[in-house]
Amino acid sequence: MIIAIDGTLASGKGTIATRLAAHYGLPHMDTGRLYRATGVAAMRAGVALDDADAIAALAARLDPGLYEEAELRTAEAGVAASKVAVIPEVRTALLQLQRDFAHQPTGAVLDGRDIGTVVCPDADVKLWVDADLDARARRRHAELTASGATISLDDLIRQLRERDERDRSRKDAPMKMAADAVLIDTTHLTIDAAVEKARAAVDAVMARQE
Repeated sequence: MIIAIDGTLASGKGTIATRLAAHYGLPHMDTGRLYRATGVAAMRAGVALDDADAIAALAARLDPGLYEEAELRTAEAGVAASKVAVIPEVRTALLQLQRDFAHQPTGAVLDGRDIGTVVCPDADVKLWVDADLDARARRRHAELTASGATISLDDLIRQLRERDERDRSRKDAPMKMAADAVLIDTTHLTIDAAVEKARAAVDAVMARQE
């Protein structure tokens, strides 16, 4: 069973993915973490975020285990991830890693931007998780503030809008909803309600497969 969960930043897709993985006993990969780690690796090394060759080389030898979660969850890491993700060579370097994870004997849950369209187009279940911009900005602002970061809500709204545009308009593997994905709009949902909708979608597929 491969479950592909795509969607926008701060829509709740990561939490949904984690909960589904635990419920169904499947391994989980947050693929955005790979791009965040690549972006952080570039910043650590002083590599410009538009230096395609140098960043692709970093991605090719990336060890995600070397990066602390707190470092990867900063606003700066998120911006860097979005910038390096537009580089086709970076996406190619990380693609097989994601596919190998997905095709374990047990299957897996993967969340990101292009799982259902590029990484695992034949996934058993595809979900698209989204929410309106203001709701996502408030959630992300609360998360960053709780971690001690200082950023205004207006700046965060601007950053999210820019990131959405960059992710949707990139030439290679743009962020978009797969034609056969189930939409989960979390704008007015609690996380528990959103997870229940996701579980219902997975259960429906499992019932058809039996």
